[in-house]
Amino acid sequence: MKKVIFTELAPKAIGPYSQAIEMNGFLYISGQVPIDPAAGKVVEGGIKEQTEQVMKNIGAILEAAGYAYSDVVKCTCLLSDMVNFGAMNEVYGQYFTENHPARAAYGVVKLPLGALIEIEVIAAK
Repeated sequence: MKKVIFTELAPKAIGPYSQAIEMNGFLYISGQVPIDPAAGKVVEGGIKEQTEQVMKNIGAILEAAGYAYSDVVKCTCLLSDMVNFGAMNEVYGQYFTENHPARAAYGVVKLPLGALIEIEVIAAK
């Protein structure tokens, strides 16, 4: 059965999509940009600050669905500039310390709200 996941501790969807969907033991988290859910705006700073906020948003959604970072099996990272890959990877690595998920990283032309990064996640139980 398809279950919509929502938490006030992550940014509200800015379009016709859900924060996450759980189905058949998998959790599909929509791409998260570095919006501070309390302020409703992209966090100030560079790629490290933005990656930190994205990972916090992902963590809030994982927790709301009863999952943890250790349940993540795949991430897709979108970067507005691949020059930021190293700094993003440094922050990202603080959240995935063992049994790292599969991952793809792409450089894209532009991200929503002028963000430097967006990450989508698949988790499994």
